[in-house]
Amino acid sequence: MELLVASAIGILTAAGLYLVLRLRTFPVILGMSLLTYAVNVFLFASGRLTIGAPPILQDGVSAYTDPLPQALVLTAIVISFGMTAVVVVIALGAYLGSDDDHVDDQTEEPAAKPEDAA
Repeated sequence: MELLVASAIGILTAAGLYLVLRLRTFPVILGMSLLTYAVNVFLFASGRLTIGAPPILQDGVSAYTDPLPQALVLTAIVISFGMTAVVVVIALGAYLGSDDDHVDDQTEEPAAKPEDAA
């Protein structure tokens, strides 16, 4: 089971990095989303998950589930949803302002005037 979870985290991270390195805004946004999913799965898996155990230590219970990774993942999901919405709005504004969605647009050098050549 550990191999499956580790492979899923690796595949999500690799796909996210590939998409982040693209030169268009939409793949960059998808790549950032995949990276946040990979981090969430990693945090969730690092919590020593136990099936059927209570989330808090009670009298007479020897095994319990740590609730901290679950709380961290829930918080990360909310924050990543908000940040994704902000990035989508910024990317949409940049696209509508320049009619291009390239990430690394270079500013064009002004053409040399004929009187400067003399």
